[in-house]
Amino acid sequence: MNHFIPTDVVYGAEDDKFHEECGVFGILGHSDASTLTALGLHALQHRGQEAAGIVSFDGRQFYTEKHMGLVGDHYTNPVTIAKLPGSMSIGHTRYSTTGEVALRNVQPLFAELEEGGIAIAHNGNFTNGLTLRRQIIATGAICQSTSDTEVVLHLIARSRHSSTADRFIDAIRQMEGGYAMIALTRTKLIAARDPIGIRPLVMGELDGKPIFASETCALDIIGAKFIRDVKNGEVVICEIQPDGSINIESRMPARPQPERLCLFEYVYFARPDSVVGGRNVYTTRKNAGMNLAIEAPLEGDVVVPVPDGGTPAALGYAQQSGIPFEYGIIRNHYVGRTFIEPTQQIRAFGVKLKHSANRAMIEGKRVILVDDSIVRGTTSLKIVQMIRDAGAKEVHVRVASPMIFHPDFYGIDTPDRDKLLANQYADEAAMAKYIGADSLAFLSIDGLYKAVGGEARDPANPQFTDHYFTGDYPTRLLDKEGEKMVGRKESMLAANG
Repeated sequence: MNHFIPTDVVYGAEDDKFHEECGVFGILGHSDASTLTALGLHALQHRGQEAAGIVSFDGRQFYTEKHMGLVGDHYTNPVTIAKLPGSMSIGHTRYSTTGEVALRNVQPLFAELEEGGIAIAHNGNFTNGLTLRRQIIATGAICQSTSDTEVVLHLIARSRHSSTADRFIDAIRQMEGGYAMIALTRTKLIAARDPIGIRPLVMGELDGKPIFASETCALDIIGAKFIRDVKNGEVVICEIQPDGSINIESRMPARPQPERLCLFEYVYFARPDSVVGGRNVYTTRKNAGMNLAIEAPLEGDVVVPVPDGGTPAALGYAQQSGIPFEYGIIRNHYVGRTFIEPTQQIRAFGVKLKHSANRAMIEGKRVILVDDSIVRGTTSLKIVQMIRDAGAKEVHVRVASPMIFHPDFYGIDTPDRDKLLANQYADEAAMAKYIGADSLAFLSIDGLYKAVGGEARDPANPQFTDHYFTGDYPTRLLDKEGEKMVGRKESMLAANG
C-alpha cells in the first residue's frame, strides 16, 4: 500500500531494515468470519504493525472496525468482534511508508457502487497509481485518502461493465506494479495477484469455506487447509449462491508471464514457518547461510545470529562451517516504538533497547556475526560495537543476502538510494571499517538464488524479482518517471488517528 507522500523517510538507527507494508486476509461463508480474520491478521502482524482494519457483511449491511496499533491491542476484545457480524470478512494490517499515519488510510477501504458496497485491501504498490490518480482527479474525482487503493475504487466505479467482478477485473487491468488484493462485495470474495506474482497470495479452506491470505502462517493459526498459491495474474471469484453453496471461478485476464516472486520475501519479510511459492522460508534462509559459509569462509570460535532475522542463516553457516552456533545476542521482544520515538536521550540508547550481548558466549572469542541483510549499516555499527564491548577478540560480519544498491517501488519501504550502505563506500573493506568489523562479506546473487530456487540467476530471464540487488526492475515505473517530468502537486492533509 503506497502513500503519495515524499519518500524521504527518516530511518531511526534502530530501524535499519526494509519493511513490507501490508498483510491481507479474507474468508467467505463462515459463521466466525470476523474472529478468524482477526486471528489471521495476528499471524500476519510482522507484515505491518501500525494499524489494522476489518470489514464484514451480514447479508444486510457492511460493518468496519479500524484501529491504530497492533491487532492484539484491539481485536482480542469480544466487544470489538461483536461489532463485525456476518459470515464474510476481509482484513488488513498495515505498515506505512512515511510519517502520515491516519485512520483514513487504514484499509480495507469501502465505497458504495451502483451494484452495492465493495471493500478492498491490498499488499504491495502500483507503479502507475499516482499517474492514474492525477488522471481521475483531472476529470473531477475527489480522493479522500492518500492511498493508491482508492484509485482502484474509482476505476471500478467508472467501469462500464455490469457485474462487480468484471468491473474489478477492468480496474486491475489498468494497474501496474506488484500487489496481492482482496475485495468483498455483498455476495463475493475476490482475490487477485499481479501479473508476475511479485507479492505472495495463498488460497486455503476451512470447513469448506474459501480463505485468502498473504502467507500460509495465517492459515495455520486457524487450522485451515492450504489449497494452492493464487497464480500470478489470476483473479479468483468466490460467490455465495442463493442456496448457501459457494461457486469458485478462476480467471486469467492478464497476458501469461513467468512468475517472479520478490526475493526479499525469503530474505526477510515472510515468517520463517510460511511456505512461499512452494518453498519453506526457514529452509531457504538456512540454505542461504550454508552458501554464505562456502562463499565467505573464515576461522572463528562462534557463530552468532543477529536476532531474529539472522538466526536461520546463522544455523546454516554454523552447520556448513563446523563452527559452534551460540545465542551471543539476546533480543528483548517487549520494546515498542514508543521507547524509541520521544527524545534524543532515549533514542541514544539505540540497539541496547532491543538487543543485549550475552557476554559468556562472546568474551575472548572470534565472533562471526550473521545477519539477513544490511540496508544503511547503522544498526550493524551499533551491534558490532556492542559485541566488542562484551569482550569479543574479533568481530566478522557475514550477510546472508547481496548488497542492496537500489530502492523498491513494489511495496517495500526503502530509503533513498544514496543512503544505502552499498552506495556510500567503494568496497566491502570500506564498509567493514565503517561498521567497525574486522571483515565483512555478503552472499552473492547466485548464492541467494541457489538457496531459494536451487539454480543460479538467469540474467536473460531472472526467476525472481531482485531489483534492489541488481537494478533490474520487472515493470515500468510510470510514477517515478512522471515525478521527474512534472514533480509532485499533491496536497496532504494531516489527520489524527
